[in-house]
Amino acid sequence: MSVFDRLKSSKRTTPPAIAIYGTPGVGKTSLASEFPDPLYLFVDGEETPDGVDLPSDQITSFGGLLDTFADLLESEHEFKTVIIDSVDKVEPMVWAATCARNGWDVIDSNDKGSPTAFGKGYLAADVEWGEYHEAVSALTRAGMYVVQILHSETKRHDDPLVDAYDRYRPKLQKRALELVVENCKALLFINRRTSVKQVEAAFGGKKTNKPEGMSGAERIIHTDERAGFYAKNRFKGMPAQVPYKPGQGFAELSKYLLTTAPAKEDA
Repeated sequence: MSVFDRLKSSKRTTPPAIAIYGTPGVGKTSLASEFPDPLYLFVDGEETPDGVDLPSDQITSFGGLLDTFADLLESEHEFKTVIIDSVDKVEPMVWAATCARNGWDVIDSNDKGSPTAFGKGYLAADVEWGEYHEAVSALTRAGMYVVQILHSETKRHDDPLVDAYDRYRPKLQKRALELVVENCKALLFINRRTSVKQVEAAFGGKKTNKPEGMSGAERIIHTDERAGFYAKNRFKGMPAQVPYKPGQGFAELSKYLLTTAPAKEDA
């Protein structure tokens, strides 16, 4: 068979894997729960919001998570979405698996003679992260959305063009975050729309105006990187901001996902 016989369309016809992060209570899990027929995989300490009831299973180890992925790929079921809550809490399980494989006590050490010094332990975890992302990719090829939830943190960002500044980013070790971003179709940041107004204040007996941040109730899904946060997407035509009203989040995002789940073959 020649290369011409093997040619096929490069257009994606299966649901994507995406990652969602944001500040506490902003609606990450609520948004994920709106995806079709979800299975909720959670780490101890995570839970769905009040009023949201999903079929769920607890993640207790990295190996157990991979086994769950295998079950979803090998068994008949009705799930169309897999939610992982949260990837940053799965991360220590990944490190534990890497340490067990190599016979190490810790994933990172300050001892210059340690095999995990200078970030080498985190690089070694590429093996386990590779297994994770290969499984996630297999789930999408099988016709399932994969929604990966992460928590947020503020970190100093060194921009070579301007002075350093703080911005939001997912709460993951740098190398792990690079792999998540590389292997998903979108990294979405959710927050509440913020405005700034001038308020009167007194300093040393003098009245002056100072800026004060105000967070409103309106929630925004950010799909493109800005100075204040990290985000990206690979969907054609997706705007930099998508309005998010609880119960309508997936309906808004689905306008840009451009996916068609594969038809089931007749038995």
